[in-house]
Amino acid sequence: MLKIQVRNPVAYLLSGAVVLSALVLPAQAEDAGQASGKSFVETFDRLDTQRWYISDGWSNGDHQNCTWSAKQVSVAGGKLRLGFAKQDYKERQHVCGEVQTRGRFGYGAFEVRMKAVAGSGLNTGFFTYIGPVDKQPHDEIDFEVLGKDPSKVQVNQYVNGKSVGSAKLADVTGGADKDFHDYAFVWEKDRIAWYVDGKLVDEATDPAKLPSHASKIFLSLWGSDTLTSWMGSFKEPGAPVAAEVDRVAYTALGDPCQFPESIVCKLKKGTQ
Repeated sequence: MLKIQVRNPVAYLLSGAVVLSALVLPAQAEDAGQASGKSFVETFDRLDTQRWYISDGWSNGDHQNCTWSAKQVSVAGGKLRLGFAKQDYKERQHVCGEVQTRGRFGYGAFEVRMKAVAGSGLNTGFFTYIGPVDKQPHDEIDFEVLGKDPSKVQVNQYVNGKSVGSAKLADVTGGADKDFHDYAFVWEKDRIAWYVDGKLVDEATDPAKLPSHASKIFLSLWGSDTLTSWMGSFKEPGAPVAAEVDRVAYTALGDPCQFPESIVCKLKKGTQ
């Protein structure tokens, strides 16, 4: 994601990301090793609003060409749908969908099974984030499918608002937009490892490049007219599109594997 993120309407009304980046952060930050979030598996039989907060009525800054809209978030057939459509809303001409956990999660395995959206200028994301709007430093760990080339997914991480990862592009066999694929990262105090369909695709071990603050989990689909060097020139989809999420899971370090396909099971079996 970008260095500056606005993640709630209060922050949006405070006149945006430039002001937020200058906020003095509190001396005590929530350490990832002391996070309160518990292990869970979400299969979207319904949208549990005690777990998930639906972003609505703001955007993350001028780079984003859509406004988060609760109407672009729905659950049906055991899948979460995050939409993107042409519609005037809050000074923007498009609407898009995002959910975030209410709780914060620390070290452990973060997993999603999702189908991304193709289209230049669009971004389908699964990531953890915490930042100034939560009175914490900006830490982040990312999976992002850039719609200009959905044959790959980008992995990256941020520490105190700075991109410190390789922003590596990893192959997604068959295409991230053609079928559901499994994306997982295991976050430990001394390592982050990213996996695509159970295969290790990147890792980080430099202590200076490892987030250390408990974070929320985000799922999103959004677009940009301005980030052309990264996301490509925006092309109007022509009809509403949607990313689909079949499952999201978090397994705290030391907790047992929660479902057979989990990366936690594979690692315990020594297959990676």
